[in-house]
Amino acid sequence: MIDPVAEIVALLQPTAPLSKLVSGKGRWSTRRSGFRQPFFCLTLEGSGRLAVDGRDPIILQEGDFTLIPSGDDFTMSDLEPVAPETLNVSMTTLEHGEVRHGIATGAPDVRYLVGYCIFESSDAALLVSLLPQLVHIRGEARLSTLAQLVAEEARALRPAREVILARLLEVLLIEALRTTAGTAASPSLLRGLADERLAQAIRGIHESPARRWTIAEMAKTAALSRSAFFERFSRAVGVAPMEYLLAWRMAMAKELLRRKECDVGEIAERVGYGSASAFSVAFSRHVGLSPTQFLRRQLST
Repeated sequence: MIDPVAEIVALLQPTAPLSKLVSGKGRWSTRRSGFRQPFFCLTLEGSGRLAVDGRDPIILQEGDFTLIPSGDDFTMSDLEPVAPETLNVSMTTLEHGEVRHGIATGAPDVRYLVGYCIFESSDAALLVSLLPQLVHIRGEARLSTLAQLVAEEARALRPAREVILARLLEVLLIEALRTTAGTAASPSLLRGLADERLAQAIRGIHESPARRWTIAEMAKTAALSRSAFFERFSRAVGVAPMEYLLAWRMAMAKELLRRKECDVGEIAERVGYGSASAFSVAFSRHVGLSPTQFLRRQLST
């Protein structure tokens, strides 16, 4: 059976090359804004507060994994709420490069491994829009095991530490995305897959992207009326069904063009178009470049 989450993750091509240890003691806070890079945080010990703009603050506890795929602005602090005008941005770099917020000496109240992810896909913005705005996972045994391995590697000074840490973080990221599939609160592909009826239609799209899908066919697959399916899908996934189908077809087409495994005519057939010309028109309208121009740009970068 086709796994839409696995396909999205595979196309995203996630890596986690940038990470560091951060700790806090006493009264402290730090603000991140304007970067728009996917951010992750693994709570290694203690507890702290995370306030993502536009969302209710959450308390981070030991073993928690948090991911902000779209890189929204946020504030991290000790457990007490922080007013923006009283932000304490002082920090000290400790031994082995750990960044300390607040009191520089003594055992910390909380320690994190934080960093930025890189989604190497040229369709990253589109694919990220299908993910939850915030992923926060607690109490998952597999993630706890991975988190322990990451924590041990982060504290050690063994050979190839950075390579091993990057690979572990990639696995942790993928595990977090699939773990949150049934609990995602914000509109996303994961929330759609958590709906048993919608999941049938979504898997159908991924299994047979070349099929001549209509709203009626999708609704039939989901065992819903057309109106109920359209409303339920749009509310859960965050985009209309045909918009999702088009986006997925174009993401597949871009990947096939990059691989150079088949010509434009074959790609058109594989993503549901009756001719190369019809595909080229749709691709140009969606991407802003013809398939040939897109391929040339990829080769020149």
